[in-house]
Amino acid sequence: MTNITLIPAQVTLADWRAIYRGASVTLEPSSKDRIAASAAAVGRILAKGEPVYGINTGFGKLASVRIENDDLATLQRNIVLSHAAGTGAPSPVPVIRLMMALKLVSLAQGASGVRVETCDLLAAMLAKGLTPVIPSQGSVGASGDLAPLSHMAATMIGVGDIIVNDTVMPAVEALASVGLAPIELAAKEGLALLNGTQFSTANALAGLFEAELLFTSALVTGALSTEAAKGSDTPFDPRIHDLRHHAGQIEVAAALRGLMDGSAIRASHLIGDARVQDPYCLRCQPQVMGAALDILRQAATTLEIESNGVSDNPLIFPETDEALSGGNFHAEPVAFAADMIAMAICEIGSISERRIAMLVDPALSGLPAFLTPKPGLNSGFMIPQVTAAALVSENKQRAFPASVDSIPTSANQEDHVSMAAHGARRLMDMAANATAVLGIEYLAAAQGIEFHGGLTSSAPLEKARACLRAVVPALDDDRHFYPDMEAANTLIRSGALVEAAQFRLPLVG
Repeated sequence: MTNITLIPAQVTLADWRAIYRGASVTLEPSSKDRIAASAAAVGRILAKGEPVYGINTGFGKLASVRIENDDLATLQRNIVLSHAAGTGAPSPVPVIRLMMALKLVSLAQGASGVRVETCDLLAAMLAKGLTPVIPSQGSVGASGDLAPLSHMAATMIGVGDIIVNDTVMPAVEALASVGLAPIELAAKEGLALLNGTQFSTANALAGLFEAELLFTSALVTGALSTEAAKGSDTPFDPRIHDLRHHAGQIEVAAALRGLMDGSAIRASHLIGDARVQDPYCLRCQPQVMGAALDILRQAATTLEIESNGVSDNPLIFPETDEALSGGNFHAEPVAFAADMIAMAICEIGSISERRIAMLVDPALSGLPAFLTPKPGLNSGFMIPQVTAAALVSENKQRAFPASVDSIPTSANQEDHVSMAAHGARRLMDMAANATAVLGIEYLAAAQGIEFHGGLTSSAPLEKARACLRAVVPALDDDRHFYPDMEAANTLIRSGALVEAAQFRLPLVG
């Protein structure tokens, strides 16, 4: 198994992708000096006897309530227990592992005032495969992802449940099963563990990585559809795109040219084709997919910065023994990034569905109605196109920007929030919907190509078609369609489609 060494403030998106895909993690040993210095500073700050938010005061609207020294440990335990108020289905294990690693990187920068042993426990839970059960709902993306991170922190003090080898166990029992024990939180530690944007950021990163595979797969299925419809590659001519200057558009056009290079299907209608221009769903692929590529990369840049930042409050500065209150917990950057990813996912699925609709319509594609040799007796791809339309419509509804919403919380003390958690959490489902649309396009495009009298496409696209035909035969007469769709989806989700086409256009790393 791949192991990623977490170097605080220097973790790359490629590293985060590897962690999301299952890599183990190790914290850079030298970071422990920074962690220890920060914890020691908390002690010196307390010795001054001044009120410091979250260390010897209440939280949120209760910040003016002073807490006595004898109650400081109880204060930290109480904030974890009271804030562990999430609801909804458990978050996926890969997302929670990302969240834990993100929190570890944040704490290890020595600005949160936690002890080395607290970070050691979090690192050990990651290393030994202990994943807290985290309800997926309950964060508004400001004042940190309080509820989700509190559920994580609760397991570290022996409260709540932990997943071990796919089995849900009480936290104390799960920790003991791998030789670990709960900790007692010291001053500032509870607040440090639950304050931050790590839940929102983990979900946004997961959405980004799913969108990355979705994007590359859509270029292959789009090229296949162009071949099925005997579309032109003239719209991909580099001279067109160089005049507009958008980097993503230029790259996508080049990718489509490469995918179609050497196609006998394209050569068969270079001369004498009565059609002057293809529908937008074919002709404007570089413009639409290129724009998606550009905003996905912009979102990736934001998330890489956020994943290496500290979003705690207050922040501890050992050099001057100060605790400064600010608003780094506000997840507006993550909310904007998640909204951009959502729009890109929505548009990738939307233009794919339009290509499916074009292929099943003989007036547009020149192919048999609904891609069946015997239309009427057989319905062919009639209803899969309807399914694609349903999924695209669902994604359109989900793509409404979450970041433009806000609702006051904590008795109006926390009066503007980002909704980043919701905005990021929807991305996985949206990507799954769009993947299913691409799966239908994959099936339809391969079927369409096979009506071209034995003419072959380019080498990459023929490999992509052969990859499908190894598990799904051509559709002659109607049969149970669901297994075919699931097989195509699996080829996309696993990366087998893009691997077969030997195609890669990474968003990051």
